[in-house]
Order: sequence, then C-alpha cells, then structure tokens
Amino acid sequence: MMKKTALAVALAAAFASAPAFAQEDLRAEMRALREEVQRLRAELDAVKAAAPAARSAQVATPIAPAPASAQTAVASSSPTSPAGATVAAAAEPAESATRLFGYGEISFSRPQDAAQAQATVGRVVLGLGHQFNERTKIVTELEVENAVVSADDQGEVAIEQAYVEHQINDGLAVKAGLYLIPLGYLNESHEPPNYFGVKRNFVETAIIPTTWREIGIGLTGSTDFGLRWDAGVTTGFDLTKWDATDAEALESPLGAVHQEGQFAKAGNLALYGALNYNGQPGLNVGGGVFIGDVAQKQPDFASPDARLTLAEAHARWTPGNWDLSALYAIGSFSNVEQFNLTQVGNPYPVPKRFDGWYAQAGYKAWAQGDYALLPFVRYEQFNTARKYDDALAQFGYAAQPTEAVVTAGASFKLHPQVVLKADYQWFRENSSRDMFNLGIGFAY
Repeated sequence: MMKKTALAVALAAAFASAPAFAQEDLRAEMRALREEVQRLRAELDAVKAAAPAARSAQVATPIAPAPASAQTAVASSSPTSPAGATVAAAAEPAESATRLFGYGEISFSRPQDAAQAQATVGRVVLGLGHQFNERTKIVTELEVENAVVSADDQGEVAIEQAYVEHQINDGLAVKAGLYLIPLGYLNESHEPPNYFGVKRNFVETAIIPTTWREIGIGLTGSTDFGLRWDAGVTTGFDLTKWDATDAEALESPLGAVHQEGQFAKAGNLALYGALNYNGQPGLNVGGGVFIGDVAQKQPDFASPDARLTLAEAHARWTPGNWDLSALYAIGSFSNVEQFNLTQVGNPYPVPKRFDGWYAQAGYKAWAQGDYALLPFVRYEQFNTARKYDDALAQFGYAAQPTEAVVTAGASFKLHPQVVLKADYQWFRENSSRDMFNLGIGFAY
C-alpha cells in the first residue's frame, strides 16, 4: 500500500513538472525567433539605405545601347539562368532613351459672316527623339495640317524637324539637319499651351513665318550668367518661287518663298545669329538676324543679286502672375527691282520692306491644382508690303495699309499641357475679318 502511495506521489510530481519544461522550451524558441526577425529587419534596413545611391548612380551614367551581338546573346540566354538574368538586368536602362512627344490644335472660327464660319484640325504633330548617349541625340517631327491630305484637299504632311545634335561640352552643342531657326518666340516654342490666343499672332505668322525651318548646321552655346547664343549656316528662301498673282505673297512674303527642306535650292546659303539673355528670374530679352541671297543662282532670274534680311527683337517678363511680352520684326528684300519690273501688271510685287510688332499682357487670375484661368489681351500692327521699289510708283503701286488687330480672350488649362481657349479679334483696316475663336490645344 505504501509502495502504491509513493509511486502515485512520484507520478503526480512528474506530471506537475512537465508543463514547466514545455513552457521553458517555448520561451527559448520565441527568443530565437525574435532574434531572427531582428536580424532580417537590420538587413532590410541596410538594403533600403543603399537603394537611392544605387539608383542615382544608374541615372547619372546612361547605358549605351548594346551592340547587336550582345543583344542577340541576351535574347538567347535562358531567363531562368543566373547568368542570363544578370546580363538582362545590366542591359535594361534606367530610363527609355527613345521618347515620343507631340502636340495638336483644333479650332473653330466665326467671322461676322456666319457662312464663313469654319472648324478644322489645324495640325497634329508626332515627334520621336532618341538619346544615343549622354551627348548625342536625334529629333524628328511629322506634321499633318488640316486633317486630310489628298489631291483634292487642302491638308499638308510635312517634316517639321529632323536633325542630329551633339553636345560638345556643358556649354556648347552642334546640330545638323532640318531644324527651326531661333528667331522670335513662337518659331521654336509653338505648342498651343505655350502661347495666348486660339491662333498664333500675326507678326510671328506673316512677318516671321512660323514654323520656319531650314537645312543646315548650327552652334548653340550658353554662359554661366544666362546668355544663350545661336549661329549657323543654312539653306535660305527661294525668290524664284514668287508668284505676283497669288495673294499668299501679300499674306506672308516669306511664307510664299520658303523651301521647307523639299529639294531646297542651295546655290545661295544664308547665315543667322541670335542672342537671348535669361540671367534674371522671369526675364528674357533677345533678338536675332537672318540674312542671305535669295536668287539661288538661277540663270534666268531677273534679279540675280536679290537678298533678304530679317531681324527681330523681343522681351518677356513674368512678375508674379503676370506674363508680359513684346516683339518687333522687320524684313527687307534688296536688289529686286529688275524682277518686279517684269511683273508689272500683277497685283503683288516683291516688297522692299515688311514689318510688324505686338505687345501682350496675360494674367493668371485663378488656379487650383492643375486648373488655371489666364485672361489676356494683345495689340499688334503689321504690314506685309510697307514699301515698294521707287521704280514701281510710276505704275501705280503704293504701299499697303498697316493692319492693326486687338485680340482679347482667355486660356483655361485643364492641365499645364492641355488648354481650352476662347478669344475675339477686332481688325482696324478690314473689320469684316472680326471673328470669334474657340480652340483646344495639347502637348505631350
């Protein structure tokens, strides 16, 4: 009996101590797990700390495109093999070196005569650029005007730009190909969100033929104190294209004889130069000149020494919510008297001088997030035939009157790159052209 009692006491003690051993084991396992979690957390923090530096180094050092052989090797590597995965990761650039961009505008215009009201897809431009490395890139743009192009339509397809640019050093670049001439504000920056008004201003349309491009080679430089300079040699205008019976010659003398890179006659080349100062925040002051012979050495042209000179000066100031700008442009044809004498009887001889100017004020009246409302007003004067050669006076040719236009309206931005526009234009000389305009513009 005593043995049974002693065994029972021993078993009871054993069962009573068993939970204590299990709890001790559990606590040990928990301590081990906690230490493992702390170790993994420390490793994760170290990886997070190192990631930004690694990304910065990757962006600062663009990856050159791999040779075709290397690309083939990457494509043939097994995606599951460690070596293939390493090569593929190294070949993948941090950012795409090829960029798609563009802009477009759609407008509706209603003059006083409602029968003349019109809406059109003014233009859609598709651009493609590629950065070969940190110094060399190409830029191309394809433009379609007025929606439809065919033998029976007024649309047009054109290459707006196609050039190669190479950065020689931090302050100097060279470019060659078909590119925009750096005169005025709109010729290089003509995307609809960048200017006021449904349509481009008359001075930078009739006097400076936006968008004006030439084939050539040019240099662009900048200084530490905010001065940018441009200079180059390019193709020029072709006065042998002048049609003294076509009203386009009066609407835009240079627009009537530009070559746009299509089998451009290059017997005479032209020179240009431009300066822009941006050393003070919100201020830009600049100007440029383009000069060259325009007979293109054509043997039968009556004025073989004909020459064009085009010059402009501009200023823009953006204090606070204001956007104030002004521009003056003047062009002249010289040595064109003999050609004009062969055109006597036709309504539009070559002018000796044409010019124009405008002053414009815009104001950001309201903004919330990406939305912004910007009313503006612009006054401009322009004359596409301010003076003819004196020899034409005996045949009754006289200078054209100067047109003055007031444009007032507003831009409502849905996004900095998407804009709705409305304005009204009053013409002093020909009030039948007064019109209301609506437009949509975008750039990306």
